Amino acid sequence: MNKSSAISAPFSSSSRIGLFQEMEAEFDKKNEGYFAKLLDHPDSIVRTRAVCILAEIAGENAIDPISNVLINDKNALVRHEAAFSLGQLGFTKGIKALSEAMKKDPSLFVRHEAAIALGVIGSEDARAMLTDALSDKSSEVRESAETALANLDYIKAMKRKNRFTKLTGG
Repeated sequence: MNKSSAISAPFSSSSRIGLFQEMEAEFDKKNEGYFAKLLDHPDSIVRTRAVCILAEIAGENAIDPISNVLINDKNALVRHEAAFSLGQLGFTKGIKALSEAMKKDPSLFVRHEAAIALGVIGSEDARAMLTDALSDKSSEVRESAETALANLDYIKAMKRKNRFTKLTGG
């Protein structure tokens, strides 16, 4: 996985626009492999877009590569987008990486988003990890865990997950 510096390599606006045009064409083709390769691109802006697009076109197939980004990318914004995307995908297979990020990521921004994503997924499998996050050093992470737990409580009480619980999970 990408071990580049937290700051993007200098890329000109015109070179990005050219790449974005190429990305749009590959998006239209739903080319999962193309976007998976972009997860290692030296430009963090390209990696951020690749995460979101891969989640959109690959569904469950995107969980492993996006989980890898969440745990290994050096850029906090890219990791944040990976956490967000795993939550939006909604598969319990993403819980392990999200839980690890919520517990260990150095960025409160990423830990917060991982907690919210766990709430969006809405699985009881995340309850213990979210309860542990109530002790996080960051008030934002603690509040995010509390919000996610409230959604788990609602799902448990109503015995259902649906679009409402996904939208209010975080």
